[in-house]
Amino acid sequence: MQKLFEILKKYDYVVLFVLLVVASLVMINRTSYYQSSRMAVWANGIAGGWYKGINGIGGYFGLKAENDRLASENAQLRAHLAESYISYTDSVFTVNDTVYRQRYTYTEARVIKNSWSGQNNYIMIGKGSSHGIEPDMAVISPDGIVGIVVATTSNFSTIMPVLHSDSRNSVKVKRTGISGSLVWDGVDYRYAQVEDVPTTHQFLEGDTIITSGLANDFPEGIPVGYVVSTETLSGSGFFKIKIRLATDFNKLDHVYVIDNMFKKEQEELTTQNQ
Repeated sequence: MQKLFEILKKYDYVVLFVLLVVASLVMINRTSYYQSSRMAVWANGIAGGWYKGINGIGGYFGLKAENDRLASENAQLRAHLAESYISYTDSVFTVNDTVYRQRYTYTEARVIKNSWSGQNNYIMIGKGSSHGIEPDMAVISPDGIVGIVVATTSNFSTIMPVLHSDSRNSVKVKRTGISGSLVWDGVDYRYAQVEDVPTTHQFLEGDTIITSGLANDFPEGIPVGYVVSTETLSGSGFFKIKIRLATDFNKLDHVYVIDNMFKKEQEELTTQNQ
């Protein structure tokens, strides 16, 4: 208590000044409607700024949950797209009956580890065999092609992206339907190459490259990239086409793992014909 009196004595002029200012403000607030309203606006401005900051922080921490929710909804919507179904049309006399059966299902997953600057890159996601994910399933992003699942544990999966020297996927030009093979030269994660395309065909800068649907993994029509330039391989009669990838692997956050429900049946038939 003695120390408190010493502090008050030492700063008595300051304390007196503060008390006078407070008293003046109270008197002004009570006697002047204009000044009272201005002070209320000032106080509300300070409070509003404070709560806006608090809500902004809360919104930031809630962003992950919101992204997860949207990714899950997108997976369900993709499963209902026309290309996720296979159509059967049976004609008996004059009766036509068309039945659609689900061909592709989608499981959303969050990327927990990602590389894009090496020769042989890999991606790890936070879902595995306990979530129905198996090796050889195709993986896409909200923007386009990503890669193929190569290994799984109960809760995690490893993906070999198109940014890998062993990656090779069947693609085609959306405008013309001409098919080729998607490969990566290991130089820049933003670009890849399309090979095995005869020079008898013409390409336009900006042409869209999509998945061909010829393999048993990716549905037809998934965006792959956009033509940047073409180069004729000397003496081969084939183009080497540089494309800008639709997926930005440097910003990859959520992916969708695709289950082709007819894949085993297709593979069994292929094996019998070999």
